[in-house]
Amino acid sequence: MRRTIGVNTWVWTSPLDDRSLAAIAAKAAGMGFGSIELPVEQEGDWSPDAAADVLAEHGLLPVVIGAMGPGRNLVAAPGSEVVATQNYLVHCVKVAERLGAGVVAGPFTASTGRTWRMDDAERTARYEELRTSLAPVVRQAAERGIRLAIEPLNRYETSLVNTVDQALEALGPLLGPGLGLALDSYHLNIEEKDIGAAIRTAGEHIAYVQVCGNDRGAVGDDHIDWPAFLDALDDAGYAGPLGLESFTGENATIAVAASVWRPLAASQDELAERSIRYLDGVQDERDAR
Repeated sequence: MRRTIGVNTWVWTSPLDDRSLAAIAAKAAGMGFGSIELPVEQEGDWSPDAAADVLAEHGLLPVVIGAMGPGRNLVAAPGSEVVATQNYLVHCVKVAERLGAGVVAGPFTASTGRTWRMDDAERTARYEELRTSLAPVVRQAAERGIRLAIEPLNRYETSLVNTVDQALEALGPLLGPGLGLALDSYHLNIEEKDIGAAIRTAGEHIAYVQVCGNDRGAVGDDHIDWPAFLDALDDAGYAGPLGLESFTGENATIAVAASVWRPLAASQDELAERSIRYLDGVQDERDAR
């Protein structure tokens, strides 16, 4: 199964705006990427109408990415904060609808970096609270033909949902046309005892997949067994894009948020180019079998 390779604009910039999107889209298409991840950090950072035209010009498929910055929480937060987060997610869904994107992906549980200790009783309660907060957003997404894809994060970025098993436990009753899982190789590598087994467990619930080297650098310059990773996706039945997600260290805010303390490649262009060359090569080898 051959998959489209995409790239997140965070590889080069944050926050995204209309001008930077035009330049990045042209660059990404020139490198051979077939899809592009568009982060919605704040409403109004970039125009969905302008983005639709740019992506059509370059033949890029859109994926909308949500960002759970400070104050965005669906659990253990004031009601007003939960409502504001729900409204933000609905905005992301509407952006996806305008772009013709089928997926809105992100760690839609609590603010990234927010952690606290929970006993079993509290965890059960927080998962129930999460389902209650998500339900109206999931309904709206499903009505618009959009699927939210919730991403388990590593233990240093959240204490709510770190593994595929936890995601299935937390989200189970809501999983379906309006809600699935977003799997990220970076977090899988930290939290799962067996990456392939975790992917196969997620199975039909996989709505989107992000990739990068285990150090957030280029795919292929790392210790992950990528052919086995793709085999597991085949077994799970996932045929969607693979989105390269890494981050520029030139923006102080995103560098701190993503813990980018040193260069991940000689340049961000090289990081992207090495990743797509490697993934295309692996797919070529698989096609030749």
